[in-house]
Amino acid sequence: MVMETYGQSAVRPRRPEPWAHPAEASHEPHWHEEYAYEPSEHRWLDDQRLTQALGWFSIGIGLTELLAPRALGRAIGVGDHPAVFRMLGVRELVSGACLLSGRSPAVWAWSRVAGDAMDLTLLGAALRAPKAQAERIAVAGAVVLGAAALDVYAGQRLMRREISPPQVRVSEVVSINASPEELYTFWKKLDNLPRFMQHVQSVSRTNDRISHWVAKAPAGATIEWDAEIIDDQPNARLGWRTLPDSEIRHEGAVSFVRGAGGRGSIVHCELFYQPPVGRLGAALSSLLGEEPRKQINDDLRRLKQLIETGEVATTLGQPAGRRSLIGRVALGRRLQ
Repeated sequence: MVMETYGQSAVRPRRPEPWAHPAEASHEPHWHEEYAYEPSEHRWLDDQRLTQALGWFSIGIGLTELLAPRALGRAIGVGDHPAVFRMLGVRELVSGACLLSGRSPAVWAWSRVAGDAMDLTLLGAALRAPKAQAERIAVAGAVVLGAAALDVYAGQRLMRREISPPQVRVSEVVSINASPEELYTFWKKLDNLPRFMQHVQSVSRTNDRISHWVAKAPAGATIEWDAEIIDDQPNARLGWRTLPDSEIRHEGAVSFVRGAGGRGSIVHCELFYQPPVGRLGAALSSLLGEEPRKQINDDLRRLKQLIETGEVATTLGQPAGRRSLIGRVALGRRLQ
């Protein structure tokens, strides 16, 4: 029999921002929200900022070519060709405006690559002119090559984002009668995690930052992945993400903040993950009782029991009426 009732649903005064500090969230026992198609906010380089940077760069180059074509031509050593520079300026302004609009950014990033190829071709032609200033043209070519490398990187990155499966955000908060220091120390000791994470079979440390995980999956299968710690604030926060070659892709963070009046702590766990086969896979996992939102909710409840009472109560071994076929399919694995 479950030893205590875990929390009550409550209306929050406002929705905390993704990855917000737990002190900014509601202090109700628990809550969760789920969002589809939401980009992770802990990527090494934010895609939206990359797109905006490219857009404003294009705008700046385009305005220079459009408003000062002769001065720019003399500066890079190709002479006076105002008509050509104005044409290139219009191209840059169009690319910049479309990038800033946020619509199909990968397409417009690749259009910049095509524009870079055009610029290199024109510089090569200018280099063969009788009065060409080879040194200046070479410097201009190097600058264009650098911009082309950035544009190729941006195009590849934004293309992966557009074709990647939808991401889902899960966020849970629970209050536990223990200090942040105790909870941080308990969580960071990896062999403690399977004690309250029901679906985790084992966690082994590879080095100071990387660990190997084995967990139960639907239909009795197992799944493995490697994860690395990307944010470690002693007694306050732990953040992680899976390595690129892992079978599943997710990242998240858990934070520990002292409760109001110094009583206990608020534990905030947030996860971004890509469900198998997109949203259809998420719905199927939910039916089988393996959907991460339910897992995190249940895991935090077990963590609360384990810290406050020293054990996790279960219903195993207790008599119960036989469930229907639908009940066994939909609920059976949740009670294992």
